[in-house]
Amino acid sequence: MENGKTNWVFGDGDLPPKDNGLLDAHEALMVTNLNDKPAHIELRILFEDKEPVTGIHYTIDGMRVKCIRLDQPLGEKKFSIPFGQYALHLVSDLPVVAIFGRLDTRQPNMAYYSVQGYSF
Repeated sequence: MENGKTNWVFGDGDLPPKDNGLLDAHEALMVTNLNDKPAHIELRILFEDKEPVTGIHYTIDGMRVKCIRLDQPLGEKKFSIPFGQYALHLVSDLPVVAIFGRLDTRQPNMAYYSVQGYSF
């Protein structure tokens, strides 16, 4: 049985701005590698009005999880996602499981939610 997929798409990125609240508004991508060997992933960030950013690489050891905070510089490129709409495409050399989460603190009733991406 295959544990995960090699392609994941998260189509509703919308990085919330910092608001000096008690908790940092942010988005995160959690990637779980259920294989015995390391998985090598590439993140591709797509925008409505500019060219995609590609080549953001991570290695996730076997039987481990990696939490990638999307409000912090990404990978060796140290790319910072601008506030506003974007989409993520994760490509892996091994099947992995990925989930996307957002903590939005722009209102008193802050919300944290996670979503499963489209995988293939």
